[in-house]
Amino acid sequence: MRTVGLSRRDSIKGAMLIGAGAALGTGRILSARAEEVSDEDIFRFALNLEYMEAEYYLRATTGKGIDASDAGANPGKVNGGRQVKFEHKSIRDFGEELAGNELAHVRFYRKTLGPDAVDRPAIDFEAGFKAVAQSAGLGGKFDPFANEMNFLLGGMLFEDVGVTAYAGAAPLIKDKNNLKAAAGILAVEAYHMGMARSRLFEMGEAARKAANAISDARDKLDGPEDLDQGIDVNGKANFVPSNADAMVFTRTPQQVLNIVYLTDKSGVTSGGFYPNGMNGKLKST
Repeated sequence: MRTVGLSRRDSIKGAMLIGAGAALGTGRILSARAEEVSDEDIFRFALNLEYMEAEYYLRATTGKGIDASDAGANPGKVNGGRQVKFEHKSIRDFGEELAGNELAHVRFYRKTLGPDAVDRPAIDFEAGFKAVAQSAGLGGKFDPFANEMNFLLGGMLFEDVGVTAYAGAAPLIKDKNNLKAAAGILAVEAYHMGMARSRLFEMGEAARKAANAISDARDKLDGPEDLDQGIDVNGKANFVPSNADAMVFTRTPQQVLNIVYLTDKSGVTSGGFYPNGMNGKLKST
């Protein structure tokens, strides 16, 4: 992995570690086999997820995905996704900002990893969202690109998982000087989540019920513990999923993989949004 000077190296290292936290958190992979997992393994895992987020928001806002120059030498196919017909400029602007943020993350990871960066994996939005919708009771015809509400629901599926997993990344950061960069990246992801959840709540009962149904569907995948939180709890807004101490809860690597692979089983290496699995060493639930 390339480094340019001490201060830049420290900054990049902290940013990459917390970026990986969006995908990893803490769990069996890192607690039981920490000595077998390199920083590069973690960064490549995070890049897989950034590809998916960037593809989702770019397709929704521009009608096309990542350029070939940002996808790697042998990228997988992306199935599904089209430009959303936005009715409100504020939501369109929000989507465009998200697309820019996630594309910047892809480029950051690829630049930092250099020749060790993984190519974009195969991504299937059609099959992934169809399965999520059926599990959540939203119907087999749910399309996250059909309208503004569905677009925000699809984004919430990714953003919530990322933020709760970011909180689990802190144990991965050994150098305390890197925490400043880590905190900055976590804050950006939390802004994304808070905006999506608040706009969905404002859209009324239908949006609230759908968001809560997606939350329940995720909870069925990430283990027996009741972790996930919808945007409406006992008739009141719940923009910030948190514990009794008002701290965001965490997810393990396996819990994140269970959600994106859409399985509640262990030992699974592909499925859901990643029909051929993730690229790199860390890919099993």
